[in-house]
Amino acid sequence: MNALSLNLLSHALIGAALEVHLELGPGLLESAYQAAYSHELALREIPHVRQQDLPIVYKGILIESGYCPDMLAGHRVIVELKAIDRPTPLLRAQLLTYVRLGGYPLGLLVNFNVSKLAEGIEWVSNDALDPAAVSACSALISRSAH
Repeated sequence: MNALSLNLLSHALIGAALEVHLELGPGLLESAYQAAYSHELALREIPHVRQQDLPIVYKGILIESGYCPDMLAGHRVIVELKAIDRPTPLLRAQLLTYVRLGGYPLGLLVNFNVSKLAEGIEWVSNDALDPAAVSACSALISRSAH
C-alpha cells in the first residue's frame, strides 16, 4: 500500500478510524484507541509508525524536540488520536505544527469520544496538499455522518 495516492490513503485512514469507532465506541482511554487503530492499520496493510520523534531543524542544526505525533501513516500523514470532550485550538495548532515540521501534506485529528465519528474527524493541510484530497476527505466524513 506504499504507492497509494494521498486521496486513497486519507480514505483508508478514515475508514480504519470508522471501523475502530464502530467496534469500540466512545468512552475508552486514548491509549486503547491508539493500539486498536494501529492494529486496524496493520490489518489493512497501511504502513505506519507510532510515537516517532519529530526533530526540529533550526538554522541548519538538528534540535531534539520531544515532539512525538501519535502516528505517521503511509509515510505522509500525521494522525493524532484523542479521546476528549472537544478538541481545542491548541490541539489543532499542534497538529498543524507536526505537519509543517515534518513536511507532510496532511494531518488528521481523530477524536473517538463522540457518538458519531464524523463529528470527531478534522484535518489540517500543509500548503502543498492537493485540494482534491481535502474534498475527498470531506465527502467521506459527510457520508459517514448518515
